[in-house]
Amino acid sequence: MTHRQDGPRHEPEAGAFPEDPLSHALYIAARASASLYRPRLAGLGLTQPQFLVLQVLWKHGAVTSQQLGEELHLDSGTLSPLLRRMEQAGLVSRRRARWDERLVEVVATRQAEALREPARHVAEAVRAERPPLSSAYEDLVRVLYELASPPQETPDEAPATAA
Repeated sequence: MTHRQDGPRHEPEAGAFPEDPLSHALYIAARASASLYRPRLAGLGLTQPQFLVLQVLWKHGAVTSQQLGEELHLDSGTLSPLLRRMEQAGLVSRRRARWDERLVEVVATRQAEALREPARHVAEAVRAERPPLSSAYEDLVRVLYELASPPQETPDEAPATAA
C-alpha cells in the first residue's frame, strides 16, 4: 500500500537555479529518498546512516573502520560517533584487528543480524513506492558514483616537483 500522492510533477522553471542545477536536483532527490526510508527504518530502530553501515557489514562481514569509511565516503569524525552510538545500541562491536592492532575492526552483532531480513523488506518497499524509473536508471547511478569519486589527476595536471 502506498501513501504517495499522485499528482502533477513540478519541473523547475527554466533558469530557476542557474548557479548549480545539479546540486539542487541531487539535494531534492536525496531528501525524497530519505523521506521514503526514514519511517520504515524507524520501525526497526535504525537511522539511514546506521542502515548503510549495516548493509556494508552484511555484505562484507567484519571490516576495518577505515574500510567502512571508504565504502560509505565518511570521514572518521563522522563515522566514529556513528559507530559509538551503534555499539551502545548493541548493533555493532568494535575490536582491535588481530593482524594489526592499529586497526579497529567492526562487526555486526546478533542483534543486527536479526534485522537483516526486515531491513531487506524495507529496501524492497522503498523500491516499490518510488515512481517507475526509466531505462536510464543504471546510467544515472553510474554517473552519480563517478561524480562522487575524487578527480583523477592527468599527467598535464600533475604538480611540478622542485629539482
